[in-house]
Amino acid sequence: MEKLTMVHYLAIFGGIVVLYVILAYNSLVALRQNVREAVSDIESQQKRRYDLIPNLVETVKGYAKHERETLDAVIKARNIAMSNSGNIAQQSADQNMLTDTLKSLFALSENYPDLKANQNFLELQQELTDTEDKIMASRRFYNSNVRAINIAIESFPKNIIAKLFGFKKEDFFELDESEAAAAKQRPSIKF
Repeated sequence: MEKLTMVHYLAIFGGIVVLYVILAYNSLVALRQNVREAVSDIESQQKRRYDLIPNLVETVKGYAKHERETLDAVIKARNIAMSNSGNIAQQSADQNMLTDTLKSLFALSENYPDLKANQNFLELQQELTDTEDKIMASRRFYNSNVRAINIAIESFPKNIIAKLFGFKKEDFFELDESEAAAAKQRPSIKF
């Protein structure tokens, strides 16, 4: 039997390094695809929200003729959010602005008992509420995938492979200031 020489050891070491680089690269690609899938989930839920808003506004128009400013603000926020294809931070800000205008639209219904009792309005409100919940779940899914890829990109020795192949850290989907402040507040429970 032949004795292993230094060349053999270097070849084995080189093979292990190449195998590691391939595995690390493939895991980074998988993580990046998970982030892209999460973005797609958010976008599909936002599209559902965009499609519901005109129906909601039309329903409210019939009852709240004097609330044109609120209705215009909702439509404007919807159009801004729909047209944004920029970075996650800007999309997040635009989506949060839309959420705020929708809250004001739902608050408006308190002043109009007939609207509040309208079955179409109630169904649209419920669908929007469900969609908001799905958007929040999609954002959590996105943020967990961003966390995973960012950890991989920053961890040694994958950080070397990530830099070598141009992988970049991803931005988290952030709450706006009012949502962040509300999340920090203790809930008040009254009996």
